[in-house]
Amino acid sequence: MTLHPEEISIEEYDYALPQQRIALHPLQERDSCKLLFRDSNGAVSDHIFSEIADLLPSRSLLVYNNTKVINARLRFRKGMAHDGALIEIFCLEPVTPADYAENFASSGPVSWKCFVGNSKKWKEGELTMEVKTGSSEITLSALRTCKEGNAFIIEFSWDDNTVSFSEIIAAAGEIPIPPYLNRSTEDSDSSDYQTVYSHIEGSVAAPTAGLHFTPELLDKCRRNGIDTREVTLHVGAGTFQPVKTETIGDHEMHSEFIAVGRELISELADTDRPVIAVGTTSVRTLESLYRLGCYLSRYPDVKDIPELPQWYSYSESQPHMSRKEAMKVLIDYLDSRAMTTFVATTRLIIAPGYNYMVVDGMITNFHQPRSTLLLLVGAMIGDSWHDIYSHALASDYRFLSYGDACLFLKSADDAL
Repeated sequence: MTLHPEEISIEEYDYALPQQRIALHPLQERDSCKLLFRDSNGAVSDHIFSEIADLLPSRSLLVYNNTKVINARLRFRKGMAHDGALIEIFCLEPVTPADYAENFASSGPVSWKCFVGNSKKWKEGELTMEVKTGSSEITLSALRTCKEGNAFIIEFSWDDNTVSFSEIIAAAGEIPIPPYLNRSTEDSDSSDYQTVYSHIEGSVAAPTAGLHFTPELLDKCRRNGIDTREVTLHVGAGTFQPVKTETIGDHEMHSEFIAVGRELISELADTDRPVIAVGTTSVRTLESLYRLGCYLSRYPDVKDIPELPQWYSYSESQPHMSRKEAMKVLIDYLDSRAMTTFVATTRLIIAPGYNYMVVDGMITNFHQPRSTLLLLVGAMIGDSWHDIYSHALASDYRFLSYGDACLFLKSADDAL
């Protein structure tokens, strides 16, 4: 009897990961890491990432996430002399303005949903810090306005309206490297923890599968007839959240912002080329497009795009549509509003039992035990993930964000 995804026990997606197998830093050459390749017939082989252009299916569309990690961690000191308790503010997502681009471009007060470290020491009043931007020194202020779950809404303001919040946070904050690295941020992380194609600000974690690409390797892919395309998903801190419930049905999936251009949606509607997603964030973006197309086909008069619920893809209410049909719904939606970019939020959880409708393969890293990212991998390659991870552990592969990579192709029987 096949279990509904909500009934899957997270214990089935656990494995022993020794601390010494977690890569604390990337290799000096981005594309020199190991690459584990599982082809469409299930055969597994070991490679170097620089070989990927020759391993990708012919005529592939390589789709990557162009999001850029922001300096989301801000460290304030209480007191006029800034010598009091350390208060760490971790920016999660914009509130006012809610649009990422508008928020970063703002030269006036903005508010963000944030985690606050040592919040018991900050019950009232403003925190301030002096920030150097170019030749100017600016005072940045933070005011805690209200609580929202385990986070707070923080209003940021500064005393120079010629400076944008993007410039402020770039100068005042630091790159928020993953908590499981158990080390402080280093200067090298500012470049190491960004993909070479990142340019849309908004993430608090990198789409790490893309860290292995270099401009030269991307050029080689294009020379081999593999075209590249961009999507945007701003990665939230929830990506590091392990599943703590016994079954995944009780796990609340985090919400993330996605944006995809009309041109790519139109191409996805008609192409017969294999679609290879760089990273789980690109996977979630592309698959969310299909599911949102299905949703809008049932509710064509909706004024605003709703958030895609995490279990909608498994519900009986979802219509059965081809990829072309679902993408056509999105195109009609955009055209009726004279829009060129489809923007939404998604809580899509991809777990075993999920039917991939857009993605034919993925490039990804090795993920944490008991994580939703490992569930996503299991949805594509089935129980073989156990053998693959065992092989990787026995073969000195490096794990997690700064570790080695995998290329997984859908089984030939499942391919479009």
